Amino acid sequence: MTGSVADVRRSALGVLMPGFVGTELPGWVDALLCQGLGGVCLFGHNVDTPAQVAALTASIRNANPHAVVAIDEEGGDVSRLHQRTGSPFPGNAVLGRIDDVDTTRAVGQSVGTQLADVGIHLTFAPDADVNSNPDNPVIGVRSFGADPVAVAAHTAAWTDGVQAAGVAACAKHFPGHGDTATDSHVSEPVVTADAATLAGRELVPFRAAIDAGTRAIMTSHIRVPALDPDAVATFSPVILEELLRDELGFDGVVVTDALDMAGASGTIGMPAAAVAAISAGADLLCLGSSSSSTEVEALVDALMNADLAGELSPGRLAGAAERCGALARWATDRQGSGSEHRRTAGEVVVDVRRVASSFTLSERAERLLAGPPPSVRWVRIEPEPNIAVGDTPLGPFFDGGAVPSLVVPLDDRGVAADVASEPDVLTLVVGRELHRDAGALAAAATIAAPGEALVVDLGFVDSDLVDIATFGASRLVGEALLALVEGSA
Repeated sequence: MTGSVADVRRSALGVLMPGFVGTELPGWVDALLCQGLGGVCLFGHNVDTPAQVAALTASIRNANPHAVVAIDEEGGDVSRLHQRTGSPFPGNAVLGRIDDVDTTRAVGQSVGTQLADVGIHLTFAPDADVNSNPDNPVIGVRSFGADPVAVAAHTAAWTDGVQAAGVAACAKHFPGHGDTATDSHVSEPVVTADAATLAGRELVPFRAAIDAGTRAIMTSHIRVPALDPDAVATFSPVILEELLRDELGFDGVVVTDALDMAGASGTIGMPAAAVAAISAGADLLCLGSSSSSTEVEALVDALMNADLAGELSPGRLAGAAERCGALARWATDRQGSGSEHRRTAGEVVVDVRRVASSFTLSERAERLLAGPPPSVRWVRIEPEPNIAVGDTPLGPFFDGGAVPSLVVPLDDRGVAADVASEPDVLTLVVGRELHRDAGALAAAATIAAPGEALVVDLGFVDSDLVDIATFGASRLVGEALLALVEGSA
């Protein structure tokens, strides 16, 4: 192998960030890291305990000190570090409702401290999307809200906080995934807003993130015809180079959302998607949660062939790999210096009373919860699966929390008819984004009909049936809901 070809292979490896299954570093990942693999993305199935994660990241750095170690830790419903137990943070929508940027900055610092303590360089957060569509199936409470100015302020604060702890922020999902009604994990969403609306809504928080110094921005696999009618954002040089780089002035790392998602590779396959993303201006390619050595080598071959054949701009692949290495070095240097801006591990940033104060309650809920704590029973309406959130405890139903007397499953909403009212017992019917699931909404209505129940929604709400809206389903939000019902919030 000639030096030139060897350099191209190293650059091709240097832009790839696979995931893997297991809590220890597989041999094939270790080998590719030693050859120059650019990064590794950790998912919930890679996380057991903080000590285990720290050992895992140490093994990654041992194989390649310049590899980016990333994770999708938003500090709310989407929490890979706390996926098994539920997040101790409130989530963006609750922070947006509390509307105190100092608190948001402190949460970002706390998340960053936890990540830095286990050796993670990059978190795919904050979510900078403006949640303008109540039917959005994938953003929802991951957003700070529907007001672009407020979302921008909290995006900047969270970015500042997490990076002060030595962990790179990655604002997402550029150029804005909030006004979609489908999920790019399984489809190709389209944002139909005109250019003026996009500039005054979707782009506002990303401008704020760039001004705050975010080290990375994540692309979305969505089509935005007003910006580029021919390509999804991840594959669009108009969006990534002309808009993000030239107009907005971003000079950090452009990270793709996972390329195994249908919105990216569903019709063209992973190798072609990798080449298209690099050609468009992306730097670091997130491949997905369970890559294989065969898959990675196929992408390396595709990128090498494209570069050697002149299908990529001269220096494009090597420049992307250098940006990725620089990001890892930035985080390593910041974490190695022992940032004075880290917070004390386990420090309470937002207590349950403050979280509960962000909830909305109907007049009926306020009346029923105003007196002595009632005797309660819990009914959980299983929500439709959310790929971004994954398998994690739902709000108050964490280990040691509320125990449901009945679970209304996805495949049999009719069991709700079996719930009979009990004298002097208040039934709490808990679901998430009930308005998006006709069967779940009907089940909640059936249980609530006798008047002995309160309907609780753990997401954004678009139904008059709901008595308590929490705007999040993290463990902390669940604890706040329990405290509210018990009269201690």
